[in-house]
Amino acid sequence: MSAEPVVHIVDDDEGVRSSLSFLLECSDLTTRTYESAVEFLRVVPTMARGCIITDVRMPQVSGMELVARLKDLGVSDPVIVITGHADVPMAIAALRQGVADFIEKPFSDEAILLAVRSALAKQQSRGEVEIERDAIQQRLATLSGREREVMDGLILGKANKVIAFDLDISARTVEVYRANVMTKMRARTLSELVRLAMIAKLG
Repeated sequence: MSAEPVVHIVDDDEGVRSSLSFLLECSDLTTRTYESAVEFLRVVPTMARGCIITDVRMPQVSGMELVARLKDLGVSDPVIVITGHADVPMAIAALRQGVADFIEKPFSDEAILLAVRSALAKQQSRGEVEIERDAIQQRLATLSGREREVMDGLILGKANKVIAFDLDISARTVEVYRANVMTKMRARTLSELVRLAMIAKLG
């Protein structure tokens, strides 16, 4: 087994596998590709340590099922989930199962490289997790009480109109608070906001 970390790419789309492998290899990262979760699970007992990138929608065994099986097998390598069909409940489910990151397509080269390098770094140094958590909690502290209430609703997957009804404010006001939350938390997507909130609550 090589001491050098390996990025294992699991995706039924050959184009995605090839492009991700090429991008990572050009960034001096070693990769292995698998066309299905079933194929990958066969090599898990002897695989080189590193991190795993998996798509959500795949035949036979989905990405989320793969995450659950890896957890059952005691695999501690960080998993990055990518999907073109993201929603908040899916992001919450993935993060609760301990995935390192949840990235929506289309994503930039920089985003996937950052996610991979962050996952590998966190595996080597758990101290970085504490640093990230502290930074997120500092952002949370800047939210007003109403902004925090709106964020809590967003994390639960509630629509703006439902949050407005729950808080007895207008939907337009919810949109304003929502924009403030995304800006203060430095989150570009709802999935990213969920990830930040989950990390903060782990402390």
